[in-house]
Amino acid sequence: MKDALFHTDDLVSQTVAIPGYTSQFLFMYTMCDQQKIRDEILKPISENKGADLKELLITMRANKHNDLEKTIDLLISGNAVLFIEGLEECYVIEVKSSHVRSISEPANERIVEGSHEGFVENVSINLQLVRKHIANRNLVVRRYQLGNETKIEAVIIYLRNIANPAIIEKIDHRIRSIEADSITSAEFVEEYIEESSLSPFPQLLHTERPDRVIGNLLEGRVALLAEGSPTALIMPVTFFSFYQSPDDYGYRSLQASFIRFIRVFSFVIAVALPAYYIAVVSFHFEVIPQDLLLPIKSSIEHIPFPPILEALFMELTIELLREAGMRLPGPVGQTIGIVGGLVIGDAVVKAGLVSNAMIIVVALTAIASFVVPSHEMSGSVRILRFPVMIAAALFGFIGIVYSLMIILIHLCLLESFGRPYFAPVAPFRWKDWKDTFIRMPQQKLKRRPHDPAPQQSNLQPQSEKEEKRDGQSEGATN
Repeated sequence: MKDALFHTDDLVSQTVAIPGYTSQFLFMYTMCDQQKIRDEILKPISENKGADLKELLITMRANKHNDLEKTIDLLISGNAVLFIEGLEECYVIEVKSSHVRSISEPANERIVEGSHEGFVENVSINLQLVRKHIANRNLVVRRYQLGNETKIEAVIIYLRNIANPAIIEKIDHRIRSIEADSITSAEFVEEYIEESSLSPFPQLLHTERPDRVIGNLLEGRVALLAEGSPTALIMPVTFFSFYQSPDDYGYRSLQASFIRFIRVFSFVIAVALPAYYIAVVSFHFEVIPQDLLLPIKSSIEHIPFPPILEALFMELTIELLREAGMRLPGPVGQTIGIVGGLVIGDAVVKAGLVSNAMIIVVALTAIASFVVPSHEMSGSVRILRFPVMIAAALFGFIGIVYSLMIILIHLCLLESFGRPYFAPVAPFRWKDWKDTFIRMPQQKLKRRPHDPAPQQSNLQPQSEKEEKRDGQSEGATN
C-alpha cells in the first residue's frame, strides 16, 4: 500500500497492540480526524479486556474488505485501514475529518416568504435536508463516482412512484458515460449530460435551496448533488421553470401571479427593448408619438455614432460593471456598481457620446435581466440581446421579427432529456397553464404537470398505480 501511494509523507503507519494478534493500521493524517482515531480505534483497543476479536471489531464499527485496490481508494477518502496478521481481509474504519459550514440561506437565492435553509458542501447533510421534508419510502438515492482522477461522490435523488422511469434510465446512462479526469462539482456534470451544449438556454436548473429541490421532486423531476458543491442540478426542466421562485407559493395567488407575469414579461424587455429602440431611431421614427418626437430628436441629433454603437458601448459597460461588482469584495463591489454607473452614465451624456434616451433604455434592459430568479437564465438573456440588436440595426422591425422567430423556433425544438423544453406552450397543454404564466390558488393545483408516457424503457413499473402516475397524480405540487 505504501508503494501504491508512492510513500507519500501524509500516510501514517502505526502498530497497535491487540492481545493475541500482530496488527497495524494506516491512515492519511490530512484526511482523518485525530480525535476520531483516538476515540474509535485506540480507545476500544486499550480498553479491550480479553474480549474476542469479533466483539472488538464491532465496537470499532469496522467493515471487512478483501479488495486491495478498493481499500486504497477508501484510505485516501479519509478512512483508517486495520491489518491483522494471519487474516486475508482488512478492516476499514471511517474516521474522515469533516469541516462543514453552517446551514444558512443562499446569498444568490434570497426570498421573503418560506424556508431560509440552504445546501452546504457535504452530500450527506444535503440529503438529510431533503429527507427531513420528504419522509417517504419512495425517495430513492443512487450514488456515482465521477472523475477518473478526482473521484468525487455524486448522487441523484427522485421519487420512484412519481418520476418517469425512461427519464431515470436516460439520466443514469448519461452520468455513467461521463469520461473525464476532473469533475470537481455538480456544475461540471451539466455539459456532459445536457441535450444541447451549444444552445444559449440552460437545460438544467441550478439551485442551492432544499425547498426548491423538494418542490421539483414532487413534480416528478430528478436532482443531482455532488460532494464539495452546494448546488443541486434539477432535470428535466422547461423554460418556465427558471421563472418560478419558492416565493410564489408563500404569497397569495393574485400577488404571486402578478409577480410571475412581470418576470416572464421581463424576458421580452431584456431581449427586445434595445433592439426596438435601435430600429425606431434608425428606420421607423414614424411610430414615435408626436409629443416625444422633438425631445428624442434633440437628444440624438448631436451624437456622432449610430444607435447600434451607442447600445453596444453602454451594454458592454454595464456588463463590465456587473462583472467587476461580482469579483470585488462586497462593500467595494456595491460602491463600484452604484458610483460607476452614475459617474459613467452622466459623463458619457455630457460628452455627447450617448443620448439620454439610450441611457434609459439600457438601464431598463439591465433591470429586466436582473429580475430572473435563475442566474443561468439571466446570463442567456444578456447574450441573446446582442444578435437581436445587430439584426435590428441591419433590417429594422423585420430583423427583430425574424430574430424572435428564430429564438421561438429554437425553444420549440429544444428538449431536456427527451421532454419538450417550451412546454406547456409547445406542445400546447392548457391544463398545465395553471402554474406557468400565473399561479392559481393551491386548491386548484391538483394535478402534476403532464409528462408523456415513456417511449422505450427497460425499467418496468411494478404496480398499476405506477403505470398511471403520469399526469394523474393528485396533491399539491409546489
